[in-house]
Amino acid sequence: MERLPYIDEHATTIEADAATTWEAVLKVLCGDPADPHAPLGFRIDECRANERLVLAGRHPFAVYEWIFELDALTPNRTRVRSQTWAAFPHLHGKVYRALVIGSGGHRIVVRLALKRIADEARRRGVGVRQS
Repeated sequence: MERLPYIDEHATTIEADAATTWEAVLKVLCGDPADPHAPLGFRIDECRANERLVLAGRHPFAVYEWIFELDALTPNRTRVRSQTWAAFPHLHGKVYRALVIGSGGHRIVVRLALKRIADEARRRGVGVRQS
């Protein structure tokens, strides 16, 4: 498949090892870390424990990937990066892009997801530093 156009990247650093951070990512995005399910509008396209989760989807106005990558900075510190890649074909796609991306709504949803991941990690007893 041809690479989708890059939209943006957001990140947070969590004071936890990659395994704990990975469980927080799965809990927030996919429900049960032991039996993850893609959120509505997505399918799990790739799932490499402690490293990378790719949620992909499509509908008449867009084709998209929401990628979460974990970078182990130290044994007890992990950076979570959220990347969005998407194509918005035709006129309806351009209008949809303006509503979702141009309005700032996408940025709010991504930052909220990262905050929820950080909160889940904190709930597990770790400190979090936003960046």
